[in-house]
Amino acid sequence: MHTAVRLTVYGAAVVLLAVGAYAAGTSAGASTDHLRAPAAHAPAPDTAAGPQQPGGLASTAGGFTLEPLRPVLPAGTGAEIAFRITGADGAAVTDFDVTHEKRMHLVLLRRDTAGFQHLHPTMSGDGTWRVPATLDGGGTYRAFADFVPAGGAPTTLGVDLSAPGPFEPVTPQPSRVAELPGGYQVRLDGELAPGATAPLTLTVTRGGRPVTDLQPHLGAAGHLVVLRGGDLGYLHVHPEDTPGTGPEITFHAEVPSAGTYRLFLDFRHDDAVHTAEFTVPAGGAPAPAGDGHAHDEGGHR
Repeated sequence: MHTAVRLTVYGAAVVLLAVGAYAAGTSAGASTDHLRAPAAHAPAPDTAAGPQQPGGLASTAGGFTLEPLRPVLPAGTGAEIAFRITGADGAAVTDFDVTHEKRMHLVLLRRDTAGFQHLHPTMSGDGTWRVPATLDGGGTYRAFADFVPAGGAPTTLGVDLSAPGPFEPVTPQPSRVAELPGGYQVRLDGELAPGATAPLTLTVTRGGRPVTDLQPHLGAAGHLVVLRGGDLGYLHVHPEDTPGTGPEITFHAEVPSAGTYRLFLDFRHDDAVHTAEFTVPAGGAPAPAGDGHAHDEGGHR
């Protein structure tokens, strides 16, 4: 069953991130209420100039700040990521809107785009968010908190986390076909066009047969993550319409510039969340078909 899915800001679907560069600046905004952003609340940088402007470069935006409680985490073993979102007065924010079935979405990956994880922390009464995570190796990781303060605008904040220890840098090669555990294959069709909206269709098969019984994942047919080389810009959008059942999931995406992009598709089947990875250029020659990196989260996401 073909599912055409259009995109809007926020959710757990398309993320424009960066590969390689270190950018951890902050930007300031105005807010008079740390618990509820009023209608006049200045939008965060990733929403102020339209949904396709990268965000997540800052730990502070629009009067909100992402404060990690443990900026250094162990590698190769279970750890806990803990953080707070504070308002302009420094107090923890505790009132958030539910979007895509969650009040907080946390995207975590190493700066070379390895170790991608889409997590959903839980909040305690004092405004502390916590979620277990395992970092595959040492290096610098970027954590993105994607949320909507109650009554306010979608906001994305980013911060670096460090994991001591050695690691092997990843250099993804162009690819449009991802082979996943369990016999899944996902193919990406379509071209990224800088400054223009373009359709991207992801087709899911298993054992050579179309998968026509995809399950909703956070209220959507699938979620697409796109990473841009050159900075750590972040743009999050999500499908608008009712989830379909596959095998095709079509997104309409707009990238802001030419370059190479990393794409991650999350989809649910047989009660497990699977992630397919691709590397695609924009504004240049199409990438050849080839095997992409992939991983299977075994239903825990």
